[in-house]
Amino acid sequence: MLVLSRKVNETILIGDDIEIVVVAVAGDNVRLGIKAPKDVKILRSEVYEDIQKQNVEAASGSPLHNKDISAKLQQMLGDRLNNKE
Repeated sequence: MLVLSRKVNETILIGDDIEIVVVAVAGDNVRLGIKAPKDVKILRSEVYEDIQKQNVEAASGSPLHNKDISAKLQQMLGDRLNNKE
C-alpha cells in the first residue's frame, strides 16, 4: 500500500486519466474529488461490499414458484389485486 500526505487542493494521479484531489479536511473527515472517465466505476468500499453481499444472496436464494410470487405481490399490495371495482 502506498501512503501519501497531501494538503487541500493537492492531487494524486493514477495512470493517465484518474486524478484524486483533496477538496477539504475538517477534523477526522477528508473530502476527496475524483476525476475519472465515465466508464470507471467509483464506489465507497462499504457500498461495494453491500452490493456483493446482495448479489450472493440473490444468486443463492431459492427461486419462488408462481404461487409464491402471487402471494407475495398480494401481500405487498394489500390485496389490491383482488379488490377490482
